[in-house]
Amino acid sequence: MQAEKRLPAIQKPKPKAKGRGSKKLLIFLVLFFFTLLCVLFFQSSLSKITKIEIEGQELILPDTVGQAISVKNGDHFFSVSSTTIEQQVKALKMVESVKVTKHFPGVIHVQVKEYNKVAYQFDANNQPEAVLADGSIISIANQVSLILDKPILSGWANDDPLKIKLCQVLANILPSYLTDISEIKPDPTEAYPDRIKMYTKSQFEVITAIGYLPEKLKYLNAYISNLKENKISTGVLKLLEADIHTPFDNDLPKGDSKSATGKEPVKTDKKQQTVTPVPNVPKKEASKDQQKRP
Repeated sequence: MQAEKRLPAIQKPKPKAKGRGSKKLLIFLVLFFFTLLCVLFFQSSLSKITKIEIEGQELILPDTVGQAISVKNGDHFFSVSSTTIEQQVKALKMVESVKVTKHFPGVIHVQVKEYNKVAYQFDANNQPEAVLADGSIISIANQVSLILDKPILSGWANDDPLKIKLCQVLANILPSYLTDISEIKPDPTEAYPDRIKMYTKSQFEVITAIGYLPEKLKYLNAYISNLKENKISTGVLKLLEADIHTPFDNDLPKGDSKSATGKEPVKTDKKQQTVTPVPNVPKKEASKDQQKRP
């Protein structure tokens, strides 16, 4: 019995952890199938661009926008950056803003916003062109039904910086203030390098400056309305430092040195024989006009 007690005890082997090998195998299989699915997915048509939608443009051809984009159908959908496409389309001169959204699977939507159309002009071949707010020029000769609902610019060079400034100003003026304006021409002087001459559908000639347009055009319709109430249907309106009305030479009564308003003439030059103040605007706007006039 004592000898048996001196013998060392034989340790029993620990049981192996159940499931450890099977877990490793499961993880390996999951990773394998996941990698396989990724490879198959990126090789399938689901990961490709299948459609590029371009909307919002009116004057720019969709092909022009499509050519500006560096992606095409068949390219990888997830490798395309919306920001990159927006920058490429925004680089087109006539585009004011653009928004690109991606819709899985495979659809890229491009929403374009053009600069507003502010005027028209005619090229050397007498074909109509639209002038946008940034000074861009778009041919519209292909349009079947064309309504000239904006002023016509004549006598301007396409790269004239004053023309671009005029377009920017016209873009910020309410369309209702421009309904009577039919044509705008440059008429610079030393005192007013940005002076312009405008012709109205109501048979008046308006002389002003580009810098004065936002202020003066707000009251032009009221000026003309008040002139007609005073039986004055034609003449020259000078909307500069001081607003005055000068009748045309053929509007003056023969043998009468008085103006159409009955006031004594004030000679200015050979073409302008009389000068009379423009009638006051309606009472609701008169106080604002007096405060804002230079």
